[in-house]
Amino acid sequence: MKDKVKEIFSNIFKKGNELLTKNLTPGKKVYTEKLIYINGVEYRTWDKTKSKLATAIYNDIKKVPLKKGSKVLYLGASTGTTVSHVSDIVEKDGIVYAVEFAARVLKNIIDVAEKRKNIVPILADARKPEDYYWVENVDIVYCDVAQPDQTKLAINNANYFNAKYIMIAIKSQSIDVTKNPDEIYKQEINLLKERKFKIIDWVKLDPYEKDHCFIIAEKM
Repeated sequence: MKDKVKEIFSNIFKKGNELLTKNLTPGKKVYTEKLIYINGVEYRTWDKTKSKLATAIYNDIKKVPLKKGSKVLYLGASTGTTVSHVSDIVEKDGIVYAVEFAARVLKNIIDVAEKRKNIVPILADARKPEDYYWVENVDIVYCDVAQPDQTKLAINNANYFNAKYIMIAIKSQSIDVTKNPDEIYKQEINLLKERKFKIIDWVKLDPYEKDHCFIIAEKM
């Protein structure tokens, strides 16, 4: 049936054309998502226009390594929209270390973390993992940092915290505005390969995020 809830990745669901995660904090929203109840379970809709990971899933990325119990280092946490859905996916047994450089923006993450105990807000520069050395080893580094060296800093963090996977949203315009986006994507994929990461899958995020792609890579 079209309306049936289907689990498409671990703890990530689809109902019709809507992407959903089970709400870790029933009755509470994080942004403008809808709360819907199906068979006694409360889900949050996951807006593809507000989350690059949601866009990647809508654009048919083949694997999402997040699951219940995952330990995630999230670089570029911003206001916490995607962080909150990652929090839903990893559940209470998992943890999301949410790194954000801007103190003003981090206040939003702190508000979200007050209700979601599996989120740890960190005010820090993702280029300096030694500043948050106390973070435990993680399974996944998720990177959404619009900087020219974003792939390099994702790799550095993955190596520092022994992560098996990197999930990275590439904004080509932040890397080099003079190059074609496809050229940038190839360049960043090659960098990951050079640093001994195998590309599991990658997709472009157009038309929802212009000149962006999303890459899933695994440490070899």
